[in-house]
Amino acid sequence: MIESLLIANRGEIARRIMRTARRLGIRTIAVYSDADAAMPFVREADDAVRIGSAPARDSYLRPDRLLQAARQTGAQAVHPGYGFLSENAEFAEAVIEAGLIWVGAPPSSIRSMGLKHAAKERMIAAHVAVTPGYLGADQDPVRLQREGDAIGYPVLIKAVAGGGGKGMRRVDAAADFPAALASCRREAASSFGDDRVLIERFILSPRHIEVQVFGDSRGNVVHLFERDCSLQRRHQKVIEEAPAPGMDEATRSAICLAAVRAAQAIAYVGAGTVEFIADACEGLRADRVWFMEMNTRLQVEHPVTEAVTGQDLVEWQLRIASGEPLPLAQDELSMTGCAIEARLYAENPATGFSPSAGRLEHIRIPPGVRVDSGVEEGDQVTSHYDPMIAKLISHAASRQQAARKLAIVAAGIEVWPVITNAAFLAKTLRHPAFLAGAVTTGFIDDHLADLVPSAEPDDRVLQAAAASLVAASGQDPWMALSGFRLNADASRQVNLAVCDRPYLVNLDRHRQGGGGGVKGVIFQDGAAWPFARCRTDHAEASQGRLDGSVVAPMSGTIVAVSVSPGDRITRGQTLVVLEAMKMEQSLKAPFDGVVAQLRASPGTQVEDGALLVHIEGDE
Repeated sequence: MIESLLIANRGEIARRIMRTARRLGIRTIAVYSDADAAMPFVREADDAVRIGSAPARDSYLRPDRLLQAARQTGAQAVHPGYGFLSENAEFAEAVIEAGLIWVGAPPSSIRSMGLKHAAKERMIAAHVAVTPGYLGADQDPVRLQREGDAIGYPVLIKAVAGGGGKGMRRVDAAADFPAALASCRREAASSFGDDRVLIERFILSPRHIEVQVFGDSRGNVVHLFERDCSLQRRHQKVIEEAPAPGMDEATRSAICLAAVRAAQAIAYVGAGTVEFIADACEGLRADRVWFMEMNTRLQVEHPVTEAVTGQDLVEWQLRIASGEPLPLAQDELSMTGCAIEARLYAENPATGFSPSAGRLEHIRIPPGVRVDSGVEEGDQVTSHYDPMIAKLISHAASRQQAARKLAIVAAGIEVWPVITNAAFLAKTLRHPAFLAGAVTTGFIDDHLADLVPSAEPDDRVLQAAAASLVAASGQDPWMALSGFRLNADASRQVNLAVCDRPYLVNLDRHRQGGGGGVKGVIFQDGAAWPFARCRTDHAEASQGRLDGSVVAPMSGTIVAVSVSPGDRITRGQTLVVLEAMKMEQSLKAPFDGVVAQLRASPGTQVEDGALLVHIEGDE
């Protein structure tokens, strides 16, 4: 067994790997950037090495510094986690050439599946069905447009080196193809250093089904059944579950055997996930499921498979990397119950899921489910890395029970002042269509109006805020009553502001609700509502009419500017594209007008709140 392990990653996955390594008696070594020096994974490791400044390109994406850290700490093996260099064949080779154990797929397998077009060609040779599309080497935009036209819209443009939803665009009409192609290539070049793309048919009722596979150095391959990862936003998974709802045993057997064939075709060793796209317009059927790609690493959502199989997948990785055979044979593996994972992100659903950053001054997650998190109260959520705060995993005898348990936890989450998607998760897990198993990759977009929390506080929040203000003043809320009537319920009017909007609340002793552990904040169903005393002259608490200033919603890099000073623009027109937290955000014009000032240029770094464009509106 491996004796010492350097974890070439950060946050949640670093802590997850450490838990298993500690149980197995393996010494752990963390690496960290300047932004992560005080993070929990650093202090929980047996040893830790600084590898650079905050940007990933100067730290976690530096193979030379990772290898240097391994040498100076005497590490025997390197675990890459997921993301960063986990699917980088050159890094895997460098680790092996340095005489270290690589806890991951062989470099040859990573290369085989790293480029989507080459992976599909291999799958065709292995008699695994693939999605119809264009995999050609000719990357001329005219040729790509012609191929998209021939496939028929909608189509999906995907970076050949892509993953994690990056470098992917849906195109619904030929006129939209050039702009989508340019955006996809730009993101692909930024994320992967490779702007080549492929084109494939867009499935109108898609389900995202993936199969967990494991191979050992003796040529054995098994599957640990499927996961359904259909609930996505911008191609990023939000809720994952096992088993896939509505899948019968015949379809399960066909998909899982296809995944095993895929792994065998590239002599796979270690943990991998074979991903399929299913056309669910007539339910899940084996003849309407196609190979998409293979992720040659551990997946973010691996805990749901651990929950239903009772296996520790990180332990499997470490044992296989140590040269041991697969811990179990295929006929020794089975599923019990249902598991669902929800990703708690630092993002604001009310503003188009824009990332949120800042210090976690208050964080409370109720008990009852497994919580895999990289942060604790007092830690910083920065714009340098993925904005995931935690993974919440429930396991129960039935899907309904697992969803109900997870929804209760999501609704009870308290986080401040960073904004999260907890309320959104709770609404999704309680939605009738989700509970009925009617999930596709378009579920969130189709039901968005039902899932995004209201921007207006409900009466429970207002009552709790009003009562809190009165109590804070040292008064009995039922003395000096206003609006008093004989034999009527006692009430008191309180002027307050919630989220900078003024409200006049008739305080009712029978209708108070909400709660929380932060002064000046009410937590209700996963949402946070800051409140304060409002002036009694009902002065407007908000900023009022937009003044035409378009500012950076958070720190990031300008990747595109589509206007010039003096240009006439229309409401909703994209002005600037900002990249932050590994996502592109299009900043749009708030109204018709003329560009009076432009302070943005491609490639420049901007701070949160920086003025980028100022518009003079039409009278």
